[in-house]
Amino acid sequence: MSNAWKNPLGLFDVSGRVALITGASGAFGAVAARALAGAGCKLVLAAGNEKALGEVATECEKLGADVVTKAVRPTDETVCDGLADLAVERFGSLDILVVASGMNKVAKIDTLTPKDFDGVMEANVTQSWLLTRAATKKMKQQSTGGKIVLVSSARGLLGHPAGYTAYCASKAAVDGITKALGCELGEENITVNAIAPTVFRSPLTAWMFEEDDTAKGFRKGFIARVPKGRLGEPEDLIGPLLFLVSHASDFYTGHILYADGGYTAG
Repeated sequence: MSNAWKNPLGLFDVSGRVALITGASGAFGAVAARALAGAGCKLVLAAGNEKALGEVATECEKLGADVVTKAVRPTDETVCDGLADLAVERFGSLDILVVASGMNKVAKIDTLTPKDFDGVMEANVTQSWLLTRAATKKMKQQSTGGKIVLVSSARGLLGHPAGYTAYCASKAAVDGITKALGCELGEENITVNAIAPTVFRSPLTAWMFEEDDTAKGFRKGFIARVPKGRLGEPEDLIGPLLFLVSHASDFYTGHILYADGGYTAG
């Protein structure tokens, strides 16, 4: 009898695995770092904001995790390969990659500059590809498989009227990378999936949760399109992430998992 029947929860056990998380000081990256720290992973955390990165690392250490940090953004091949090397040098392997780094520039198409458009595509698409490439090389060398999780968005599927051409295009491209690599790496025992959140509580969205008229007006309009009837909380992202980085998702690859309260279902 398979051990899964005797201990189904064991499928979600990631204790002792080595996870590289970029954008670890950002909204989703910090959630991922804390969640995987609590789950028993060893962590390599990278972000451009050194002070915020240190604060997240301290929280993860208090949760019992072994943590090494690198205050860099994944801007080129050398940096991305270096982060993958760091994981192996410090902890002996690289089992999980979570790419939570990225950016957005909000402007209507007639005012958005080509430079800003390129910047969003570089941060969200090219850097995701470079990090995945670096992790894939290590995971293939190890011959033990691996778990890669990219961060997409509901905006990779749906448009937005407020000036999101760069962001929507970039997240649609992340979805494409996810699907293509799900096909390419399936036989390597490396799964590639993406989490696609909608609005959830973070320092950037804190105003949406306030009780002033502006926030209430936003929530009323947005929640009317969310079957679950509320905005997202950081805890709503923990379960999907743990599923995608554990053996529970071994037969799932190339998927975009919408953490959106049903927003994209309607």
